[in-house]
Amino acid sequence: MPISERGYVHWQGTFVERRFPWWPIARRGIRQALKRKLFIISYLFSLLPMVIPLVMIYISEHFEDFKSMFGGRGGPTQVLTAIQASPERFKDYFSSWFILLLFIIALIPSGAWLMTDDLKNNSLQLYFSRPIRRRDYFLGKISTVLFFLLTMTLAPGLLFIIAKLVLSGSFKFLADYPWLPLSVIACSCLVSLFFAFYTLLVSCLSRSRLFVSIFMILIYILSDICFGIFYLSFRSPYFALFSIHGNLQQIAAFLFRVKPLYAVPWFYSLIVLASVCGLSGLVLAKKIRSVEVIR
Repeated sequence: MPISERGYVHWQGTFVERRFPWWPIARRGIRQALKRKLFIISYLFSLLPMVIPLVMIYISEHFEDFKSMFGGRGGPTQVLTAIQASPERFKDYFSSWFILLLFIIALIPSGAWLMTDDLKNNSLQLYFSRPIRRRDYFLGKISTVLFFLLTMTLAPGLLFIIAKLVLSGSFKFLADYPWLPLSVIACSCLVSLFFAFYTLLVSCLSRSRLFVSIFMILIYILSDICFGIFYLSFRSPYFALFSIHGNLQQIAAFLFRVKPLYAVPWFYSLIVLASVCGLSGLVLAKKIRSVEVIR
């Protein structure tokens, strides 16, 4: 029987340079997330709080129908003031501790496991054996997370404005706050970008899904606990910079032009959040090692 030697044959084809080489990675990540029942449940649960502002807007615009429910002389007036759509209500929605926690829980099966699974299955070699670069891989992964984050932040924020205009039947709300749509867009993009970097940072720290899931929630909660401990001990509002929630509150207050909760300049919080994003980029750059493709 003849024995032939099997050697390496150089591929003579040409690589096709696509305009958006990161898009197939993002599309696959979105499809994978939508196939997970755990994500569907957590994602729908994270959207439930948006029902409350919509109900408040409806009641405030049809307050005469509900006025008898509150009774008393000053009761109805106080209730109407509390539920009336305003920049304060928008700020509370975008920086609520509970709603931000729901975002993190929804991000675990949709984004945090993307990097974890790649590290666990040693898929990076397969990615970089294609004509893609590190930034294409990064853009593909972060686009997956941003897609879901923007549907949880930007879409509800714009929906609140539209609901207010439709139910009131006038543009008086926009005339009073013409800058509000831009504030909603800016705050949504900031919250989404930060949590996208935060998700990828935590997801590349381990190959265990359980560890990443626990760590994502734990860091968020512990940052608030650290702030509470130091604030009670030293009574300095600057310890709010230790809290993820506190920093997002400060920036949201600035964007929606309301009084901040802590006497700390908002750009300090922006520097802290930008530093976390920068750290995420550095860690990802060290974790991702492209494989040279023989052309």
